[in-house]
Amino acid sequence: MSVPPPNPARFSFRFGLPPSLGNALARDRAEQLSTFIERALGRKVEVSVAASYEALAKDLLAGRADAVWAPPFVCARVEAMGVRVLARGVRRGRSSYRSALVARAGSGLTLESLQGTRVAWVDRDSVGGYLLPVAYLKAKGREPVKTFAAQQFAGSYKAALEAVQGGAADVASIFCPPESTGLTYADGVEVVLPGKGGAFELIAYTEEAPNDGVPVGMGVAPEVVGLLERALLGLHESEDGKRLLEELFSAERFEPAPRMGYRALYRVALASL
Repeated sequence: MSVPPPNPARFSFRFGLPPSLGNALARDRAEQLSTFIERALGRKVEVSVAASYEALAKDLLAGRADAVWAPPFVCARVEAMGVRVLARGVRRGRSSYRSALVARAGSGLTLESLQGTRVAWVDRDSVGGYLLPVAYLKAKGREPVKTFAAQQFAGSYKAALEAVQGGAADVASIFCPPESTGLTYADGVEVVLPGKGGAFELIAYTEEAPNDGVPVGMGVAPEVVGLLERALLGLHESEDGKRLLEELFSAERFEPAPRMGYRALYRVALASL
């Protein structure tokens, strides 16, 4: 009697997404992304949303994900361990962004009046949603643990902004274009909560950091890496690709990521400790 061969793996390429824009949005776009990657690689693809930034990095390093769309600090962490970042997003013609501390419109909060307020961060590994604003506050002599009456981690930008909007927090941070673009924090708010740019007001802007990128696992075959890289860099050349860039990656195109281009973020991470 012949023994049947073992079942092949259901998926041959796994792509991970962060929870930063909210699980619902990411899962809604996952099918579009899997279709795009399947067409580029010629193999079945599974797209999943990680529970946290830390889980996203661990999935990539452990081989549970072959590539991920990663926030800058996750890129910095895995890059330092030998992982290559293939491409990074370009927004408004720029490959960097900043963060803005915001409050409810009309609150009148300033850097000097933050004492005793409540803040909703995104994730401890979120550059725009935690690391940049915390480093900024410390540089201004505002130790968060002493300044805020309460600090919570909401898990996504959407949840953090909604906590402020709903009164569960007084302050949050949001990614936004660099100063050179002439755009403001409201542009970042509109990406996460369409139509709500005017519902928040600015407290302060932080320094800039590199945009999110796509690191690829060290176990992925070089020919597959090449196919994925070409597909990402050419994504803006089709209408479907442009929609995917806008709706999932909040970018207008991808560009090649310079080798070790995220190393400067360790200074930001250390400053936020």
